[in-house]
Amino acid sequence: MFIKYLMTFLVSMLPVVELRGAIPYGLAQGLSLWQSFILSYVGNLVPVPFIILFVRQVFAWLRHKSSWLNKFVTKMENKAMSKEDIIRKYKVWGLLIFVAIPLPGTGAWTGALIAAMFDIRLKTAFPVIALGVLIAGIIISIISFGALSVFFS
Repeated sequence: MFIKYLMTFLVSMLPVVELRGAIPYGLAQGLSLWQSFILSYVGNLVPVPFIILFVRQVFAWLRHKSSWLNKFVTKMENKAMSKEDIIRKYKVWGLLIFVAIPLPGTGAWTGALIAAMFDIRLKTAFPVIALGVLIAGIIISIISFGALSVFFS
């Protein structure tokens, strides 16, 4: 059982997959909805402070390693900066809405990247991202639990 907990936790830490994939994964592994939710929620938040605090330094280091990595970093920065209108207009509310909508390309990783690119401090960004992940987790749980009840009732 420990492996199921650990894998759900680790899956939620992956970029792109995050909590959106970890909750259904945990449920598919036989974990309860609450177990899947809590493991996914906490796991999804683990990388956030590190991204906010260190992504600029990591990007600067990667830029000097190769032209391919420089292109990758530029792509990531452009992705974050493409949300500039929302963030400038709605401030932290825009960040919250962005993280809370469980669609591909949104979530804690991108939200933390946006916070770092727009110099939103950790003490401001982390609670907003945590709330957004909570909302996304509730949405995904409802969808996942509903889908399970349709197929397995």
